[in-house]
Amino acid sequence: MMPAPRLRWVTSDMIGFPVMRLVCTAWIAAMLWFAAPAVGGEQPITLKVVGGLAGVSQYERLERPFWEQRITEISHGRIRAEIHAFDRSGLPGQEMLQLMHLGVVPFGTALLAVVSADEPELNAVDLPGLNPDIAALRRTVGAYRGHLESVLRSKFGIELLAIYAYPAQVIFCSRPFSGLGDLAGRRIRTSSVGQSEMMAALGAVPAVIPFADVVKAVRAGTVDCAITGTLSGLEIGLTEVTSYISPMAISWGLSLFGANAAAFQALPADVQTTIKGAVAGLEHEIWDAAEQETEEGLRCDIGAAECRSHQAGHMKLVPITAQDEARRRQLLVSAVLPGWIQRCGPDCATAWNATLAPLLGIQANPK
Repeated sequence: MMPAPRLRWVTSDMIGFPVMRLVCTAWIAAMLWFAAPAVGGEQPITLKVVGGLAGVSQYERLERPFWEQRITEISHGRIRAEIHAFDRSGLPGQEMLQLMHLGVVPFGTALLAVVSADEPELNAVDLPGLNPDIAALRRTVGAYRGHLESVLRSKFGIELLAIYAYPAQVIFCSRPFSGLGDLAGRRIRTSSVGQSEMMAALGAVPAVIPFADVVKAVRAGTVDCAITGTLSGLEIGLTEVTSYISPMAISWGLSLFGANAAAFQALPADVQTTIKGAVAGLEHEIWDAAEQETEEGLRCDIGAAECRSHQAGHMKLVPITAQDEARRRQLLVSAVLPGWIQRCGPDCATAWNATLAPLLGIQANPK
């Protein structure tokens, strides 16, 4: 293993992180994470990878086996990898892009919901109300992907290798509702600024509550409803304290997987090609799993006979009406998109209008 890289000073104009905190974090992380690949001869090349969230299906069933076993098989022993979930790695998730930029994390995963607080431009593809189903999400990501690649390369020196999707986040409520219009006045758990803006525009009262505290908050009456994943809500017992669920996706958990561009380009060309092809296959599997788990979560939440993987709940499914579809789009246009532009700036409006407006028929006003 080569010694850790010498860190350069980071100026205060680099995405607004506290400079000394970031440098110290990067130095500590470098001691733990940096490992230069062995590129001479036929020696195996060892990659250090920071993956997604520990304990969830995506990481346990797909990401970890891919890096610990399959990449070695695919490369016929040429590539080996070690992976750690980002939330158990000791690295601050909100600074993942900067750590990758510095080369401290050669291969890493950044959750958009975490890093978009400082880089809202990256989260254009997962604004609340934008993608009511996974087919819409696929189209949106496809249209914006080239811009994401450009932003990551120019601002952070990161080579985008994959975009991962978690299952849909939907609305669970303890009291009956027949659609979005019934949520006015209710206290609703949200997990992002965009979700809060959307619920406030509905006349609801948003409350940002950590995932681990959602069930307790509903049981105590702190909130009347909660936005979270169809399957994860079931797994934490949310179906025991709520009785009604809408299948409309408010948003999706997207993450970016990439590599420090310099570290990636230092790999042999055939290894780069192998990694790109293999990770593209992993991305496809993760998207398929997100779709399946969204559907399985809903089946089990309502206790459908097709529920196979979990103990079935007894919730009532709230059908999506034409009025709900119209309201969703109106909220996106009047509240969510303007709020995002205000945080992100006029360049983000320009990028939106060049990439997503032709697809969606929705123009962003830069003012």
